[in-house]
Amino acid sequence: MNETHRPIAAALWMTGSIASFTAMAIAARQIQGEHDTFEIMTIRSLIGFFLVLCVAGALGRLTEVKANRLAGHLGRNVVHFAGQNLWLLALTLIPLAQVFAIEFTSPIWVIVLSPFLLGEKITQTKVLAATMGFLGILIVARPDFGQINAGILAAFACAICFALTGIATKALTRAESIVSILFWLTLMQFVMGATLAAWDGNVRWPTAHSMPWLTLIGVCGLLAHLCLTSALRLAPASFVMPVDFARLPLIAGIGAVFYNEPIDVFVFIGAVLIISGNLINVRAEAKKRA
Repeated sequence: MNETHRPIAAALWMTGSIASFTAMAIAARQIQGEHDTFEIMTIRSLIGFFLVLCVAGALGRLTEVKANRLAGHLGRNVVHFAGQNLWLLALTLIPLAQVFAIEFTSPIWVIVLSPFLLGEKITQTKVLAATMGFLGILIVARPDFGQINAGILAAFACAICFALTGIATKALTRAESIVSILFWLTLMQFVMGATLAAWDGNVRWPTAHSMPWLTLIGVCGLLAHLCLTSALRLAPASFVMPVDFARLPLIAGIGAVFYNEPIDVFVFIGAVLIISGNLINVRAEAKKRA
């Protein structure tokens, strides 16, 4: 591909990622109360598993699936499964824009945790980025320490889980293909979801109303990661990440129009701090590698 066209192609892939993540959030809201998060994750993972089998099989890439790093896949998927359930829970408890803003702190948590898990050094730039991200969280969430908000805690915990997932994925990609990672992700998380959904003996099966939304969550869950990965292969993270941040004003507008959620100026002030902290870190990494 012509170098001039690569940023354009990356932006188009990111449009797909933004649309997919947004559609997942809307679909989760539409079936609020009909299914618990374990039931949603079971259907999502089952749909994703069959999509991986069909697409990878058609491309002749199923031979890339390996079973010699199952412990690494299991650890990654336990954390990712927890993060996804917390994300789905947070979507039903607090405004959509608030969930997305707190989710954007995930790269900040990678900065904080990577020295302990990957042996990476903390630089002054990373400290600045992490501090800005933490201040952004406080402005977005404005926590009342006298009263715990379950939605804020769920979003906060999901951001940490996504950071840990990113670190685990980075370790796996050194020896595993994306096909192998997606295969074990969807299969393991289907088993986890089905087990926990049936734990209380009360499984609510998909209905004519919920099945289309569950299917949308399953398809968009894979599409979002495919689009994001494809964009990062075509353009630097310093270009891709700012495009992804367009999710915040989009979801804030959707929340206001369709769910009567107030557009809170503090969400955007906090988001600016979080996004700025991420961009400072990304640009510093880009300069270091230039």
